[in-house]
Amino acid sequence: MNIGKVEQYINDEIAKKGALLFALIDPLDYKTPEDAIKTAKNANEADCDIVLIGGSTGVQGEMLDNLTKKIKESVNVPVVLFPGNIGTVTKYADAVYFMSLLNSRNPYWISGAQMLAAPMVKQCGIEPLPVGYIVVEPGGTVGHVGEVNLMPRDKPKLAAALALAAQYMGMRFVITDTGSNPKDGHVPLEMVSAVSSVLDVPYVVAGGIRTPDEAKNIVKAGASAIQVGTAFEQSNKVAKIVEMVRAIREGAKSRK
Repeated sequence: MNIGKVEQYINDEIAKKGALLFALIDPLDYKTPEDAIKTAKNANEADCDIVLIGGSTGVQGEMLDNLTKKIKESVNVPVVLFPGNIGTVTKYADAVYFMSLLNSRNPYWISGAQMLAAPMVKQCGIEPLPVGYIVVEPGGTVGHVGEVNLMPRDKPKLAAALALAAQYMGMRFVITDTGSNPKDGHVPLEMVSAVSSVLDVPYVVAGGIRTPDEAKNIVKAGASAIQVGTAFEQSNKVAKIVEMVRAIREGAKSRK
């Protein structure tokens, strides 16, 4: 598969900025669609690099179409779908995380859902981004729904081995995710370092990243991008997102 516009954009921006911010909008976590759109606009104004839409299994159909269309009209960065299941597809997005949940116990989440969704992705004409998805303890809702054999937080070498396997199987992005708002916090820095040290593809860290300092440290440990959702739901002001962006860029500079 040739590299598409969104994938090329991500690669180019990483080369230019060192590390990126992906702002995740889960519509079901907002009181109104207008609140979700406001967060997307503020993230765009704060110089985030990607706006993601999705996360929950109920994000689909007319609601997803309308929200994606309005967000797409409101931002000047790529709008990418973060699917909770095969219904999280709309023609109004630029691309979709075409994810395999690598440590699921259920083959549906490894390749079954992908088989069912592939024709829809092609029909919609959106760009598939091949993603190896690894869920780390505690896992949250995605760990439960995805029937995941959770990656232990104290096994960084095991996480690195699975990430490398994803790359060798042809996946062009790897994500480690602790699930939404985990009580134990984000992926341990030792795991971030271990995973990033073996990969030649962009590595995204998601889940539990609440402060600019945390984002900076994760980037310094080797992440190519930070994915933030809950922290921006709780405080979506432009100034807060600007602080997160600045910390990520500083982390990338200190890593160099």
